Amino acid sequence: MFERFTDRARDVVRRALEEARVEGRRPVGTEHLLLALLADDAGLASRLLADAGVRADDLRERVRRHTTTGGAGLGDADAAALREIGIDLAAIVARIEQSFGPDALREAVPAPRRRWGRKRYLGGPFSPRSKKALELSLREALRLRHRHIGTEHILLGVLREGQGLGALVLTEAGIDLDDLRRRVEVALRAAA
Repeated sequence: MFERFTDRARDVVRRALEEARVEGRRPVGTEHLLLALLADDAGLASRLLADAGVRADDLRERVRRHTTTGGAGLGDADAAALREIGIDLAAIVARIEQSFGPDALREAVPAPRRRWGRKRYLGGPFSPRSKKALELSLREALRLRHRHIGTEHILLGVLREGQGLGALVLTEAGIDLDDLRRRVEVALRAAA
């Protein structure tokens, strides 16, 4: 499958791996694919996301809120519900970070286990949802009768998968996934 990826699409996948590594998380999720797409300024997917009003810093903050264990992965609605019963989640997180350091609540990345002196394969660097999104990018390219997989196909794969954190943060940002999908397809037809 990766032999069909354009150089730019391969760079996006590499950047997603780097996003996950820098964040200290494993495996790579759909949110990392989305952030990597946004970082590719010259790609069609990046331009379409920007036209839809998606900003990288806003999405990164939304992803952080869902992935930091400090918020227990809670969204705004859950945090508001806790506030209603007198629990100030932000104050609790601040106290823990003050006592134990800024990364105290960050999810630990397990070290690869060794067996007989060799590293054991632990399922690879991609989550099941991001693997599915990448598979769907191939299906989208085939459906559109394209011989290559570009950044726009990766975006279509993330949108079609629709259940990962990437789709969730887009929805929270007020993006209509079906509308964005239509915009991508229109842009692809116009470019052909």
